[in-house]
Amino acid sequence: MNELLARILEAHGGRDRWNGYNKVEATIVSGGGLFALKGAPQDSTPRRMTVWLHEERSSVVPYGAPDQRTMFTPDRIAIEKLDGRVVAERRAPKDSFAGHQMSTPWDALDRAYFNGEAVWTYLTTPFLLARDGVRVEETQAWQEGQETWRVLRAYFPGSIETHNQIQDFFFGEDLMLRRHDYRVNIAGGFKAVQMTSDYVEANGIRLPSKRRAYTRGSDRRPILEMLMVAIDFSEVQFQK
Repeated sequence: MNELLARILEAHGGRDRWNGYNKVEATIVSGGGLFALKGAPQDSTPRRMTVWLHEERSSVVPYGAPDQRTMFTPDRIAIEKLDGRVVAERRAPKDSFAGHQMSTPWDALDRAYFNGEAVWTYLTTPFLLARDGVRVEETQAWQEGQETWRVLRAYFPGSIETHNQIQDFFFGEDLMLRRHDYRVNIAGGFKAVQMTSDYVEANGIRLPSKRRAYTRGSDRRPILEMLMVAIDFSEVQFQK
C-alpha cells in the first residue's frame, strides 16, 4: 500500500476498525446551485442516509414522499416504498446520462442516482482508496496559504461508480482531508473543487461533516461564487 495512504487510514481510525463495520448512517442536509440548475431544487429538510461500506450500495429516506426511499447500486437505481415495493426503477442507470450537459434537466431517478453514488463516495473516503482495483499515487503538493497539502491521485476501475475515474484528494499536515477534486461526468464533466471541514468522530472513525463543492477555475482554485453542492452530515453512526 502507498505509505502516505497507510498513514491517512490510520489517522482516520484504522483499517481494522473500518473493516469491523458493515454500514454507516448519517443525517444529511444538502443544497447548492446544481440542483436548481437541474430543475430539481433541494430543500433543507434533513434526511437519513445509509451507506454500505464494503459494497457500492446506498439509500436515503425520505425521498419524494414520507414513506419512500431510494436504493442505489451501480447497475440499478430505484425509488421504493419502505416495505420494498418498487415505485420506479432504472437498470444500467449511468447510460441514461449520455449526452447530458451541466444544465440538462434531471428526473427523480437521475437525482437519486447522483445522490447515491456521490454520498457513497464521500462517506467511504479515505478508506475507498484502499479498495481492490483502486490505484493511488502521490502527486505535486498544493500550497494553501501557509499550509502545504499532500495530494493523492486515485485511479478508479470501471466497476466503481463515482464522479469520474481520476480524482485528487488533498490532505493536511494532520492527514485529514481538506479538499477533493473531480469532474462530474453525469453533468457534462464540469470540474469541481470540494472543500471539506469540521471533522467529527463516530465509533472511532473520523470524517469531515461539511462538504462544499464549487466549480473549478483555470487556476485550479474554487470559484466561490459558484457553489454547486453543499452537504452537512450529523448524527453519524457506524454499524456492524
